[in-house]
Amino acid sequence: MSHVEHLQELHGLPVFDFPLPGEARELPAAGTVAWRLAADPYGDSSNEKFGDIWDRFLDSVDPAGVRAVVVGAWGEVCDDNSSVVVRRLVDARDRLTALRAVFVGDLEMEESEISWIEQSDVTPVLEAYPLLEEFGIRGGTGLRFPAVRHEGLRTLRFEAGGLPGEVVRGVVASGFPALERLELWLGVSQYGGDATVADLAPLLAGGRFPALRHLGLRNSEIQDEIAAAVASAPVVAQLDSLDLSMGTLTETGAAALLQGQPLTHLRRLDLSHHFLEEAVAERVRTAFGSAGTEVDVSGHQTPHTWGDEEWRYVAVSE
Repeated sequence: MSHVEHLQELHGLPVFDFPLPGEARELPAAGTVAWRLAADPYGDSSNEKFGDIWDRFLDSVDPAGVRAVVVGAWGEVCDDNSSVVVRRLVDARDRLTALRAVFVGDLEMEESEISWIEQSDVTPVLEAYPLLEEFGIRGGTGLRFPAVRHEGLRTLRFEAGGLPGEVVRGVVASGFPALERLELWLGVSQYGGDATVADLAPLLAGGRFPALRHLGLRNSEIQDEIAAAVASAPVVAQLDSLDLSMGTLTETGAAALLQGQPLTHLRRLDLSHHFLEEAVAERVRTAFGSAGTEVDVSGHQTPHTWGDEEWRYVAVSE
């Protein structure tokens, strides 16, 4: 199964595709679904721009009842950045008074490679919706996230083939006192993923997000370095679940985890998509699973080789 697929639900609500022009479909009550809005620049509905879709949506449902919005393509996403989406969301803040969850960039590989999605500064959405609880972004190219404060945000998720270090530093410097779940797909440097362990240090030190219970530092080409930092990171003590999956974890990172602080208080530890030998994977499973932690060490990967060189790859890059 691909790691990059259309969302099936958001904020506990099933995703419903807002109909195309002329498509006869009964619309559900505004607050019972997560509304997916997408333009198709290459299909039969290419004459309808995202702005037109957005206006038609607000005229077709009760905006005050909408709880979740999922945005797919807003045009040719490899050329036009997401600022049009951000602007529309911000302008509708006085109408979408019940909005609690937003995801921008819900595209599959057939629509756009994840690293081709042109994002923008998305923090105005947080500033416009002080009651927002869930915010997700797919695509790291052009993404900006200067430090911001938000009192109500509980879940923040970035999916990228390369997440800029500037974005990571902005997230870590932000004030999110209610944040419970943070997920960062760090990616690879080839696609802009230049974040370092030093960028994560304030987060790993603990206390930055006092309500944090789930931390995902995923899809990284420096997964061993991250594992070594996590092995002694104070933030781990406050977590219920830790996700270091989708990256290039090897025996070096696994050894750091095994020799580091106890992780048996975790409800779940996800190391899937890794480069561990089976014996090492079993040691990890036994060491942390014996106390009841659910340990996922599925998805063993084999390095690609060129002559004497080996290349390890993340789950999602381009």
